[in-house]
Amino acid sequence: MRVAIIGSGPAGFYAAEALLKRTDVAVHVDMFERLPTPYGLVRGGVAPDHQNIKAVTRVYERTAARPTFRFLGNVRLGSDLTVEDLRRHYHQIVYAVGNEADRRLGIPGEGIARCTPATVFIGWYNGHPDYRHAKIDLSVSRVAVVGNGNVAIDAARILLRTPAELEKTDIAEHALEALRNSQVREVFILGRRGPEQASFTPPELKELGEMEDAEPIVAPGELAGCVIPESAGNSQQDKNLMLLHAFATQQPGAKAKKLHLRFNVSPTEVIADAEGKVAGLALEKNRLEVQHDGTVKARGTGEIETLEVGMVLPAIGFSVERIAGVPYDEKAGVIANQDGRVVDPLSRSVIANEYVVGWARTGPQGLIGSHKAASAHVVEHMIDDGAGLASRALPEREAITALLRERGLQIVSFNDWKQLDEVEVARGERRDAPRDKIVDVEAMLEVLAPR
Repeated sequence: MRVAIIGSGPAGFYAAEALLKRTDVAVHVDMFERLPTPYGLVRGGVAPDHQNIKAVTRVYERTAARPTFRFLGNVRLGSDLTVEDLRRHYHQIVYAVGNEADRRLGIPGEGIARCTPATVFIGWYNGHPDYRHAKIDLSVSRVAVVGNGNVAIDAARILLRTPAELEKTDIAEHALEALRNSQVREVFILGRRGPEQASFTPPELKELGEMEDAEPIVAPGELAGCVIPESAGNSQQDKNLMLLHAFATQQPGAKAKKLHLRFNVSPTEVIADAEGKVAGLALEKNRLEVQHDGTVKARGTGEIETLEVGMVLPAIGFSVERIAGVPYDEKAGVIANQDGRVVDPLSRSVIANEYVVGWARTGPQGLIGSHKAASAHVVEHMIDDGAGLASRALPEREAITALLRERGLQIVSFNDWKQLDEVEVARGERRDAPRDKIVDVEAMLEVLAPR
């Protein structure tokens, strides 16, 4: 059976691994990636100061080394390749395209200068080719990060790290240079609900207290009404509350930079200065209401304050980019699916032999490791649905690469990526860093061009 996987992030690689390990059916996998580089969120989303998380790519390398696996980089579905092309050349298709679009605040002033989605900021400092030219103005002293998840914490931490801390990471060189000259001294992380509903994880929260020249600040009133456990339990909520309580009770230190964690506030307007750039953020105080199903909803009280900041980074979630020919669920912001089987978004009828894994299936939830079991679950559907599929005659396996070359594409193989990898690692050695990323697709292809 021949399978196309679109996207080379964790969910895509875990699906490939589950397929290629099958002993009951022989599977060939072609993995398509729009960039010349694999690994999706691990390369372009995981914070540069979290190198231990990036070590997971060694697992993906083992999958890529299998003779029945091919990586076809620098190929974009929807322009270089159509869904119809895939249907002709493969028995099954798996969409593993992640969440590359950001969710918006939907408030006045959101589009002004220095109000930048966290996706853009994160892509910029991670050297993602889409965001290398982003205008990130770090001449301001105070920044608001809107959101209460790990993405918000990542953005805040990178803003407050010292150059010495960042130099030893694989942060993009252009971002490192800008952060060396940054004027940012205070960051505010803003959550619309309370501390007990925060979605950041304890290790990431704990790390905020371990930065060289920045300290977390939690006003005691922010924890009002929270039941602080006497000892940290096993739940994420208990561990978070213990850490927040520790931050709230510690005396302010001598560190130059401050990180304020605030809760129960929602931005209602981004306020501009005379030049049309961010000057502040109007915040409405919320109260929490428990719903019939036990969930907690934030309701505005009408009480408004203005927080003076020079930059706003919304980090309130992601959604799937629309791809021509791929069914899209407008409400959920994902590829329309039923438990991983792609469906028509209106009739909800299953589209045969097409599947979706990862955040494109569920939305932005779950850490990298959780995708292994989730992708394997969808692969079980594929095997159940695929009985007899392999008997359908397809063009030769090389026909798809011939088609792409006819269209003028320079296909990047996994061996080509390894060549790029070696170049980046060698560049990184100049600053004693794991790598110095090439951030321009044309420059990547130039490295691989025949001499």
